[in-house]
Order: sequence, then structure tokens, then C-alpha cells
Amino acid sequence: MSKKKLLSSIAVALAITFTAPFSSIAKAEGKPVPNIVAKSALVMDADTGEIIYSKDADTKRFPASITKLLTGLILAENKGKSDPIAFTSSAKSQPQYSFDINIAKGKTQVGDTMSADDAMKALLLFSANDWAYAIADSVAGNTTEFSNIMNKKAKELGMNNTHFITPNGLHDENHYTTAYDLALLGKAAFNNPWVRETMALKDAKISTSSNIIGLIENRNKNLGVDGGIGGKTGYTEPAGKSLLNIYERDGRHLVGVVLKSVYDQQDTQMFKDMKDIIDYSYSAEKITAYQKDTAIKTVPVKYKSFRFFGSEKTLEVPLVAHEDIKYYDNEINKNNTSLEVKEGSINPWKLKGDSKIATLEVNQRDSSKSYDIYTNVDTSSLTKASIMGISVLVGLGLLIILAITIVILLIRKQIRRRRRYF
Repeated sequence: MSKKKLLSSIAVALAITFTAPFSSIAKAEGKPVPNIVAKSALVMDADTGEIIYSKDADTKRFPASITKLLTGLILAENKGKSDPIAFTSSAKSQPQYSFDINIAKGKTQVGDTMSADDAMKALLLFSANDWAYAIADSVAGNTTEFSNIMNKKAKELGMNNTHFITPNGLHDENHYTTAYDLALLGKAAFNNPWVRETMALKDAKISTSSNIIGLIENRNKNLGVDGGIGGKTGYTEPAGKSLLNIYERDGRHLVGVVLKSVYDQQDTQMFKDMKDIIDYSYSAEKITAYQKDTAIKTVPVKYKSFRFFGSEKTLEVPLVAHEDIKYYDNEINKNNTSLEVKEGSINPWKLKGDSKIATLEVNQRDSSKSYDIYTNVDTSSLTKASIMGISVLVGLGLLIILAITIVILLIRKQIRRRRRYF
């Protein structure tokens, strides 16, 4: 084997994945976690994907009209703003709140059209159940096929615990999602310019081809309050009061989801729940999982005692970062965080104190962050030990050679003595 091949065989590639014992870390000082009425809730950083707050966020719930955000997103991805959307018989059969019942007073006819932009406004501001079906029929031909498109899109977004049946979210036992999945939908909606600008409207004027005009107001009471820039409300009796809202404060965007809150007399509890978790999340501080310059993990690296030969030994190499590794303290992060060492290798004979040897990736569901990884091991001791070992071997070799030489000399002397007698 060539020297180059020997050297390459010594380097140990790092491909290590392990779970961080985050649950054992003490909580940081800060604002107490809010106690809300809603059964499920979650707050996600829309820019980084980090989960800041969660409460039963993986429990299946009914989304009600928050469903229309996905309908709107699919509309934005399949139509232009000026494209006509035709009113269909399935749209005509939908209950209030609907454009036809509550605004047109039953005068909308099958075949009447509305621009896709106005249909989007009817869908997201007024929460029109009928135009949700008109959109579905226009995009997919029928609501069954549109349901397939919805579920395919949900999977693309990572909404793995979601299954949608209807485009408007009216109750169906098989139409469900989770707070976490809806946060992913909210993030995607925020990243779509058409959906984002529509959600941000406080009111709008929309019309049909038969000149039915509607002046509609956004039913999201959190719009424009405390940094609220868009979202979608939802309610059915089985779903309870539900809300997805997006916020911007100091350039930082958060998606909040509240599911199955209560319908109180003033219709304020759902919005109070949202305010509590958003205020908490904007002030929340991360806690430290691993302090800088402390061992995150120790990696055993095997090497030959004389570099290229000799008995096999093991060197314990600590992996450290020069910055604290932090995370938001919630159950999802505690149970769904993995640390993966990648893009690195260790050659035990080339380690010097404070060597950068790899990259550490901290993965938490929809977010990840990379850290440079170092080791404080200096392998000059291996070299010294190797030199000492070689010196010992050389000394032993010399002794052996000397002993053999003496034996040979003695044998020769004995042979000479015998020759004298003959």
C-alpha cells in the first residue's frame, strides 16, 4: 500500500447523527409560558421555521375555514388574477357565509363569473363558502379532484398529519389537520405574494359579470393589531373558534395558530389566546443546550501505535463549538431535535489544539442551523509516544544485534581453538 493510501485510510469520516438530551437543560429566565383556553396552538418563526411555542400542536383538529388558505394558495398557483372563475351548481348549494346568500341575496346565477382576484378576496376576506367551491371547480373540474390536489399540496408543504375533503372547511370527520401543519400552511401563504397581499386587505369591492357588487370587510379582527399583517379565521361547532395569524414586528415574522378556542359572548377569547402566545413568542429567549467550548459528543478514533503499523489503539476526540448551541424550550423541540456531524473527517496524526474538523447541523423539523465544530485535542502526544516507541524498538534491535554479534564471535573463537588441536 502506498503512503498516500495509508494516510487516507487513517482519516476517519464523520457521519454521526444523535439526539440532543435537551429535556434535561434548565429553563431560561423570561416571560412565563401563557396558559391559553385553546386546545391546540403553535407559533413558528416564518423566516427560520423555528418553533417557539407549542401546545398539543400535533393533535388532530378540525380547521374549519382556515382551510381556505390552502384553497387560495392553489388558486394563486394555477390562475392569473384576471382569469374568470365561473359560479357553479356546487357553489350555489353552499350555506352561509356565502357571497350569494349574504351579499347577492340569492341572485348569483350558475355561469356568472368573477375575476380570480375578486374570488380570492371573497374567499379570504369574507370567507365565502360558495366561491371556495367555484374556485375548486374552476381549477380541478370538480371538488373530488380538487381534494386530491389539496392533499398533494399539503404533503409538499410537509403537512403530514393533514387530510382535506372540502375546499371551504365545512365539517367532515375526515377533514382534519394539526396546529403544526397549519403553521406550515401559514408560512407558505405568507411567501406567496398574491395570497399575502390579499390577506392584508381590510376591505375590498368585488363584483360578478352580472354586475352584482359586494363591499366586503376582512373578518380577521387581529389584522393591523399588534403587528398582525394577515391570516384566516375559522369556526364550526366541532372545530371551535380557530385562527391563523401572521405578524411582523421589527422585521421579524411569526405565524401563530390557535385551534378549538371558545366562542365567548364578546367573541374575543380566540384573539386573546393568539395575543398571549404571540407576545410570549416575541419575547421568548432560547435556552442553552450545550455551552460553548464544552464537549457535545466524544468520538472514538482508532489509530496504529506507530502511525502506519503496530497495535491498534483508540483516541477519544471531543467535539466542541465556539458558540452556545441554543433552542426554544417546547415539547416539539425537545422530542424532535437531532444533531448531525457532517462534512468532516479526523486524522488523529494531524490534530492540533483547536482544530476545526467538521460542521454540526442542528435539525428541528422545519428548521436547521449549522455550527463549526472543533476539537481541543493535540495529538503531539501521539507523535511523542510513537517516537519513544520507535526508540525502544531501535534500542531492542541494537541489543539483539549486539547479542548476535557476541554469539558469532564466541562461536568463531571456539572453532579456532578446535583447529589448533588438529
